Amino acid sequence: MSAAADSEGTSILMRKRLVLRGVVQGVGFRPFVYRLAQRHQLRGFVSNNTESVVIEVQGVPEAIAAFEADLINERPPLARIEAVTSELCPLGPDNDFRIVASSSAATAACSIPADIATCADCLRELFDPADRRYRYPFINCTNCGPRFTIIRELPYDRPATTMAAFALCPACAREYHDPANRRFHAQPIACPVCGPHVWLEMNQQTIADKDAAIQQTLELLNAGRIVAVKGIGGFHLACDATNSHAVQTLRERKGRGWKPLAVMVRDLAQARAYAHVSPEEAAILTGPERPIVLLSRRTEGSHLAEGVAPGQAYLGLMLPYSPLHHLLVKDRPLVMTSGNRSDEPIARDNAEARQRLAHLADAFLFHNRDIHTVCDDSVVRVVAGHEYPLRRSRGFTPLPVPLPRPVRPVLAVGGELKATLCLTTDTRAILSQHLGDVESIETLTVLDRTAEQLLALVGTEPEAIVCDAHPGYLSAEWAQRYAARRGRPLRRVQHHRAHVASLLTDVAWRDGPVVVVCFDGTGYGDDGAIWGGELFLAQDGVIRRVAKLSDVPLPGGDAAIRRPYRAALAHLWAAGVPWSDDWPCVAACPPVERRILWQQLQRQVGCVPTSSAGRLFDAVAAILGIRQTVSYEAQAAMEMESLAAVTERPVYPIESIEGEVIVWNLRPLIQALVADVQQRVPVALIAGRFHATVAEAIARLAQQLRRKHTFVAVGLTGGVFQNVRLLEQAVEALRASGWPVLTHRHVPTNDGGLSLGQAVLATELYRDATTAS
Repeated sequence: MSAAADSEGTSILMRKRLVLRGVVQGVGFRPFVYRLAQRHQLRGFVSNNTESVVIEVQGVPEAIAAFEADLINERPPLARIEAVTSELCPLGPDNDFRIVASSSAATAACSIPADIATCADCLRELFDPADRRYRYPFINCTNCGPRFTIIRELPYDRPATTMAAFALCPACAREYHDPANRRFHAQPIACPVCGPHVWLEMNQQTIADKDAAIQQTLELLNAGRIVAVKGIGGFHLACDATNSHAVQTLRERKGRGWKPLAVMVRDLAQARAYAHVSPEEAAILTGPERPIVLLSRRTEGSHLAEGVAPGQAYLGLMLPYSPLHHLLVKDRPLVMTSGNRSDEPIARDNAEARQRLAHLADAFLFHNRDIHTVCDDSVVRVVAGHEYPLRRSRGFTPLPVPLPRPVRPVLAVGGELKATLCLTTDTRAILSQHLGDVESIETLTVLDRTAEQLLALVGTEPEAIVCDAHPGYLSAEWAQRYAARRGRPLRRVQHHRAHVASLLTDVAWRDGPVVVVCFDGTGYGDDGAIWGGELFLAQDGVIRRVAKLSDVPLPGGDAAIRRPYRAALAHLWAAGVPWSDDWPCVAACPPVERRILWQQLQRQVGCVPTSSAGRLFDAVAAILGIRQTVSYEAQAAMEMESLAAVTERPVYPIESIEGEVIVWNLRPLIQALVADVQQRVPVALIAGRFHATVAEAIARLAQQLRRKHTFVAVGLTGGVFQNVRLLEQAVEALRASGWPVLTHRHVPTNDGGLSLGQAVLATELYRDATTAS
């Protein structure tokens, strides 16, 4: 029976079984359910398995109904409930409500929790001299602390984490088993008696005492030294962000070039001393994910070293997210950059750090809580009041992206830059943490380890492996070997269609045909050319190209990425503009190289046709004399964005050529821009006009396509739309033309979101967009 009178015969009892899926493990959900059942005087149990949280409650119908409502409305702040199923079941013999031990299941559909910043309650205890965890660097509770980075397997219980090596002391055990305690079933629970500890190593000496090690670390940082700090998801290299010599030394040792460095500040007040912070940005800075947030830089009153973000109008700031960070940033802001040499993976364990970081750091602040999964810091911006992710990693990974229907499991490996993996399972796509650029043997090893960890955690075997269509990508070579090793077919997906699918999945688009503008740097096209300035129509599950930028022959292909002057010379040649020695981009090119480029262009030998918007931005930056060579991806375009003035019309000429695929002819744009340079129009004004022209061209192309195709919205995706000035102006121009505009919300617009699109295309949510190999 599912209902019966109680022993007094005065009321009806019923029993109900509830199954909840989503982020419901590692977020204090079971103790929350226990307390809720106690409040409503219900009997039964709550348990975890690798698929879900299972609850059975028994009591009067009114109490069960109230319990169900409160279960949703009062859920823990870090819980995300994706689905709830319920059914009546026979009455049981329970005399109370209890939490039962977790069980395993055949599949792992339960969402894995992300790492969570130190909560306010733990922070108060951290700085309370009367608390037994005073200044303890590993304080945590059910509402905060490491999750994803310490999990070895599901279900999420202490024996399945790297905390298994630390047996609970009696005091911690009492808290862990007390349902009324904030640390009830907090798997990383620890204290100075039974938990991990920190120590400092320098000059072949070890400081083992916690407080002495932290104090010595502070003194080293204050003295301008560089310290390798083991964190939650890997090592950071830390130095005083106000010390120009320390920042420059870190750059030189790390081989960082001029790429901006992230800065960790003590609190929101200190962030506001260095940057302008909107209410939306403040909410993200102080949220549980604690990403790096790109903020508009204050031009006066900042004591940060100029070398933190040279040539940039934005600063990447973050607040402390671990107890150890809170103990380290009390005196001054710290550069906190990934613990590696540029283009290498982040150091994960102590032995690896001693070997790989010995020439980078003056000292090492170690701890003995193992990191199972390396996870770099996330990076976001705020656009039009909402979060706009640039790197999806710590704090967000591995939270799933919902899919519109169940799909077969596939593993996608992304592109070559900003790589991530994506595994589909049922109605969800699970993206890995940011893995960096796939350019070395070391990063291929990271792909191996990450793939095995992801498959083990989710408990799914992929039916296919998916990669980019570019024949030269190391990630594609890795995917081919991995597919052969597992006996699975390999699917290749065109780069820009994957971007389109990523955007449409990110925003859960279901409302009809849409044109998506995909502007990025490099992608292998269907015709063997380098695409990157494309407009696609997504209709009835098919993605096809309907417009593009005009092709420019690019001598040496990818050589122009590091030397924007080559892209500038190619665009000038294509526009019929003579190369004058007075042009900065011409002067930057050595005479011998210049003669070779000219001959290549004239004879069309060794030239790759490209429609890349990324190379267009690089070319304009070089023509304007902003940047001729770069030390990191998109440096020239980023510096031009920072320099560009806000302008109104007139924009430069916009000319399109009709055809099956509409072509935006760049020749008149380059000619008009060159005329401005010759007339000595200020560079900032020209840069502003160029941004406005590209935004207006997007709107005009959409209007032109309306005459040939039926669609109801316009989307914007690809790495070029990391440029917020362009993004905001394009959105404004499109909306002024009456178009709803789709932009990314949860997944990066750059290649960090590529694996999601690849996986979606390979599962045939969109048709005719992949080819088997």
